[in-house]
Amino acid sequence: MENNNQNNENNQNQEPRTPRDRKPNPHRQNTGGQTVNTQGGNTQGENRPNPNRKPHPNRKPNPNRNQNAEGGNAQAENRPNPNRKPHPNRKPNPNRNQNAEGRNTQGENRPNANRKPHPGNKPGGKPGGNQNRNSGGNKNRGRRKNVTTVNDTMRASLEENARVKDATMNPWKQIDMSAKGKIRFTPLGGLGEIGGNMAVLETETTAIIIDVGMSFPDETMHGVDILVPDFSYLHTLKETKDVYVIITHGHEDHIGAMPYLFKELQFPIYATPLALAMIENKFNEHGLSAHTNKFNFVTLRKQYQIGDMKIEWLHNTHSIIDACSLAIETPAGTIIHTADFKVDHTPVDNYTMDLHRYAYYGAKGVLCLFSDSTNSHNPGFTKSEKVVGKTFDSLFDLAKGRVIMSTFSSNVHRIFQAMERAVKHGRKVCVIGRSMERNVETNRALGFVDIEDKHFIEVHEVPKYAEHEVLIVTTGSQGETMAALNRMATDEHRHIKLKPSDTVIISASAIPGNEASVSGLMNKLIKAGVTVRYKEFGDIHVSGHAAQEEQKLILRLVQPKFFLPVHGEYNHIAKHAKTAVECGVDERNILLMSDGDQVEITTKYLKKVKTVKSGKTYIDNQNNMTIENDVVLDRQKLAEDGIVNVVAQISQSNQKVVGKPIVTSHGLVPDKEDKKFAKEIEVLLETMLLNMKPEALKNHKDIENDIRAVVRKHVVRTTKRYPLIIPTIFIV
Repeated sequence: MENNNQNNENNQNQEPRTPRDRKPNPHRQNTGGQTVNTQGGNTQGENRPNPNRKPHPNRKPNPNRNQNAEGGNAQAENRPNPNRKPHPNRKPNPNRNQNAEGRNTQGENRPNANRKPHPGNKPGGKPGGNQNRNSGGNKNRGRRKNVTTVNDTMRASLEENARVKDATMNPWKQIDMSAKGKIRFTPLGGLGEIGGNMAVLETETTAIIIDVGMSFPDETMHGVDILVPDFSYLHTLKETKDVYVIITHGHEDHIGAMPYLFKELQFPIYATPLALAMIENKFNEHGLSAHTNKFNFVTLRKQYQIGDMKIEWLHNTHSIIDACSLAIETPAGTIIHTADFKVDHTPVDNYTMDLHRYAYYGAKGVLCLFSDSTNSHNPGFTKSEKVVGKTFDSLFDLAKGRVIMSTFSSNVHRIFQAMERAVKHGRKVCVIGRSMERNVETNRALGFVDIEDKHFIEVHEVPKYAEHEVLIVTTGSQGETMAALNRMATDEHRHIKLKPSDTVIISASAIPGNEASVSGLMNKLIKAGVTVRYKEFGDIHVSGHAAQEEQKLILRLVQPKFFLPVHGEYNHIAKHAKTAVECGVDERNILLMSDGDQVEITTKYLKKVKTVKSGKTYIDNQNNMTIENDVVLDRQKLAEDGIVNVVAQISQSNQKVVGKPIVTSHGLVPDKEDKKFAKEIEVLLETMLLNMKPEALKNHKDIENDIRAVVRKHVVRTTKRYPLIIPTIFIV
């Protein structure tokens, strides 16, 4: 028997064929199972049974199965089962149509009278979505027709909302573009480096110096303790403009060079009380106490008329108390300078950053924003200073003997948190280190450190107490050679001798350039047998500078027209510039600067106009004196290439060396080759004198220069070094 399914497939996939003559099968009784139409097609859709199929001997007939008069199954007519009982909980569907026989007409594909027509269907009952799917003729098939009507009122509302959004995102457009004022900004320190922050903002008649900070030398600057900016440009300003000093906060990299500036130039100083108190301490050390009459104490959220500028100090959060940003109104427009900051929502003293004032000035329109770039590579947010206090809790619980904590002497919030834990655990506090002692006493006098006198002891009293009753707060977290912690590690401190039971907490990160010093300090402490707590505790130190999300917050609050990233190495300010572009600042309105670049800012443009002299002055802290550049260069030359000394007597009569020349070298050849090297120099001198004209011996300097040139050429050829060469010649 032919398979009905196969026939159906043939009918669907092939053209109709003319039936061929075929003899009847004698085994088939009739063609009742398959009714063949005139074209030879199988009417399988009627689903008639095969009359030649024998019934299964074990299968009983189904009395509920209805058949039509031809024996066919009437199941296709979808008649209900008369023996099926109705569900007791099912309600009749009033929308279900039945015919006169009680039969459901759903199989007859009748439309539901209560069904709403699809909006996409065309008149005539033909749905628009089902027409000729494979033909591709309907290009708009599947698209929904726009039924929203945008009338004039709605369009006007959309345009008005767009104008409001534009004004919100670009408040700087409120600036009076017809203003003729010009300002110039010149960084003299703090760009291309970490620390040493100093910049000048000037108008036609007034110049303000924003911070006067110091920085640390690298390992090649032998005998140099600190670096201060070159003040040459300030000397030129003094002749033509009124000059003022504006201080943002009391960190060393913002006020450390103040004494050296005032030894050359004296200007009025404006700052908060703590910053001026720390500057006063420095002035007293340098014998400049008479210049404290230049101090002007400022109040937050109050504008001060300074020259032709109005300046307001805005409180921010940083790793020092009383840190501020600046809002400066100039003839060209408003300038915001963040100085060093981070957005700490839970600071130790509970005085959060004054974000309201940032938003206030941002809404009025800010011409240019200067912002701290130090942590511009750090994603997310900088952690709150309070997390360090929680780490101190764990460390004090673990410590069995004395606790020695070292951090930056200006980070009073951290020092205060350590002292609070000491009091809680019944420990006495001993402060060691000149800068640490001075800063703690200053902050206690101003009320920022509220710890009673009874909890403090002097350094000579430490042996009187049990080891678990002492906290020592000291300087030296950067591995400074003369700091108290380094002297303890080398057993050179007069009062404190380290013990294996001591716990040393270094709550600071290495300033760039100090990594080797900090590593050396760690080695000394571990050799001394103490327990050192440093980077293995993640929250033993947190930064005081903003990460990317905090930088974005300030950019969005201020929404400036121009942006100048400051405070950091070049890669830091370049990354900060990219963050500003993400926050809507036009890339053409951003400049990347280096120390000495002078930028002119007006309402219409931002451009570099010239370069002024900048650089560093080397300071020896032992005597607070300046070290000249050539001295530092000579020291570097000595350290890298060594020195050659040549002492000789030359006879003017025969142009020969009298006796043997004395040749000594250091850092150039090993000791065992000194005689060989001296012989080589002696031969050079004799050869040079033989070829020299007699009149050349009349000038000592000319002879010394000639000898220096000959010796240098020989040394470079043989050793590839460039040592200092010092000839001393006597003509007899």
